[in-house]
Order: sequence, then structure tokens, then C-alpha cells
Amino acid sequence: MPSKTIVIVNSNGRQAASLARVASAVGYNVRAQLRAKEGVVAQELEGLANVTLVEGSLEDQSLIARLFVGAQLAFINTTFWGDEVAIGRSLAEAAKKAGIQHYIYSSMPDHSIYGKGWPGLPLWAPKFTVENYVRQLGLPATFVYAGIYNNNFTSLPYPLFCMELQNNGTFNWKAPFHPDIPLPWLDAEHDVGPAVLQLFKDGPRKWSGHRIALAFEVLTPLEICAAFSRGVNRPVTYTHVPRIEIKVSVPTGYREQLHGIEVLFGQYQAPYFGPEISAPDEARSLWEGHRGIEEYAREVFPLEEAANGLTWMN
Repeated sequence: MPSKTIVIVNSNGRQAASLARVASAVGYNVRAQLRAKEGVVAQELEGLANVTLVEGSLEDQSLIARLFVGAQLAFINTTFWGDEVAIGRSLAEAAKKAGIQHYIYSSMPDHSIYGKGWPGLPLWAPKFTVENYVRQLGLPATFVYAGIYNNNFTSLPYPLFCMELQNNGTFNWKAPFHPDIPLPWLDAEHDVGPAVLQLFKDGPRKWSGHRIALAFEVLTPLEICAAFSRGVNRPVTYTHVPRIEIKVSVPTGYREQLHGIEVLFGQYQAPYFGPEISAPDEARSLWEGHRGIEEYAREVFPLEEAANGLTWMN
């Protein structure tokens, strides 16, 4: 039975909660930080064996100072709550001081570094800055790059991944991604946990310094819609549009991210992770039991839609 302690931050997020569930189930001690013990995910984590919740903000230096003490492993996915770069640096410094043996950071690319005129996406570039700082500190670290979440799809009118229900009962997805250019996909809740746990088992001797694309399928928008159609057993079409429709209020930072996606992937058709990282071979070598988009559409999407009060599946 494992006796090591894994520190996980922002534990009510999809990536972090996935790891907490799996690590708890196989006997790791999990120290799970979250901003507040609110919501169904926090309640679930609190009921898991071997999980200790640490409530508080990552802007609290005293919390960060004690977060890693006595732990051996860490999975860190910083977010836009607060100054992401400052928080990322503080976490890495505290982990190094505590002697963390393997530090896995959920990063993303900064496309602006490649000299092709590509913009850096505002919600991704800070993660790349943090990654570089982690490398400078000399932590035994691995960097995972998450593909597009299957769970992003919804028939609610949210931008970019709205599967809009049509009057005839079909679905239509509108986005700026070229219909024939492959994109990386990930069922974060189902597959992040097992993959990251395998990285910890293999250890930094194998994976230190590596960037790994956490994406188990690489499919074009047209292929996604075909798989989704098989899953929900009704037609699903794709419409390539230059602009992302925004029908609801979104934070300014996310609006800027959406505009950047229009330019980076719509106009420039840049590779999702940049030119240096490919998928899905390494992810599949870590975890063979991934849930693809067709299975997600068939088994999970209707449940999530029902939880949002939708009834099209009845």
C-alpha cells in the first residue's frame, strides 16, 4: 500500500479532482488544497479515504509555506485566480524547500515564442512562464499539457464548445477551428488521474524535464462531430466560423482568450500544443483505459445535460 503523500492544489478542478479520486482509491495520502469547501466536488473529496482538505487561498503565503511539509509528490495546476505567475513561483519555491521528490505541473504553450507571429494566449502564456521558473529552480519536474476537455461540450449557450440543439433535434457546433485540422482531446475527469499517477509511479528518473501531451485522441472537428453523432444517436454537424459567438456574459480575461483562439487557431491554424509536442502516443502509453469522445457523448454528456436541467434526451 502506498504511503506517500501527494499535494494537489485547486482540487475541485477537473484535472486535480481526477487525480485525487484515483490516488485516494489506491492508498496514497492526498493533501488537497481548495479555495473553499463549497460545491459537490469539495463534498465528494471530503468523503474520500486518505484525503485531507486544506482550505484557503494560494495567495496566502503561510498556507503555501506549510502545504508541502512532509509530502513527497505534488500535482500543480495553477489558475487565473490571483496572480498566476506569482502563485506558481511561490508554490515551486515551497516545494523545493520541502524536498518534493516529483513535481508535476500542468502547463500550456506560449505560441508567441516561435517567431511566427502567433499570439500567446492570455490564459496559457502564464503557465509557460511558471514552467520555465520551475525548470530554473531545478525541481525534479514533469510538465503535462492538457488537450481540449470532452466535458467542455454543452448545449447551454456558452461560447466555443456549445453543441447547439436545433429545432429538428440535431446538434450543431460552431467554432473557428479548421474542419480538417486535427485537435487533441482529453476526458479530464476520467483520464488525468490514472495518467498522472503512472508518471508518479515511473518517477522523475524517467520523466524529469519532459513535456507530455495529455490527449488520448487527435481528431478534426468533423471527426469529433461524427463520433459525437454516434454517441448521442442523432446528427451532429460542424460549422466553421471566423468569430466565436458570445451569447452570455463572460469575464474580460476569457473574452481575450476567445479572441486569441480566433486568431491563433482560426487565422494562423497553429498546432494546438505548438510544433514541439505531439499526441496521443505518450498519453496512451501511460493509461490504456481512456474514455474517447464517442463514449463520452453516449454515457456522460446526457447525464451532464440532465444535471443542467436539460431534457432533450428524454
